[in-house]
Amino acid sequence: MMPEQPQRGGAPVGFLTDLDDIEAASVIYLRLWCDGPDAQAQVWNDFATELGHDQGRQVLKSFEQLCSLCARHGRRPLMRHSVQCKCIGADESCFANFIAMATDGNREDAMLIATLLVRADIAPLIASLAAEFGMGLKKMGRNAPRSMTPTPVQPILLH
Repeated sequence: MMPEQPQRGGAPVGFLTDLDDIEAASVIYLRLWCDGPDAQAQVWNDFATELGHDQGRQVLKSFEQLCSLCARHGRRPLMRHSVQCKCIGADESCFANFIAMATDGNREDAMLIATLLVRADIAPLIASLAAEFGMGLKKMGRNAPRSMTPTPVQPILLH
């Protein structure tokens, strides 16, 4: 019997501030979506406020389907950090890059990254959903969340 391996998908690999707007927003919305009904309502409110009811609903539907397919057909559960966490884990970084590639029209690269998240037969479907979601984030522009917490004050250095 082999000892249980730690879930490396949650290992910190960077910070939200290292990501561009689309990537950071995709991580934050993934965290919110997985946080439960109240946080999902916040996601809907953001989309509807920034994109209008109809377009917001379409972006929400794409995102909801994307998350659902990742959960049902994932190679393993996606590891994620808490909504308030400033760092990003390996799985979140993969998800952010996946959304960015799909949004930029790099379909083949997006599908390649998608195979790290889900079975190969599901990759084309989630790549299309990621492009729709990412385009919605792009339309939201700077109004998409960069962080769920205020920017911290720099600590006072004693040495």
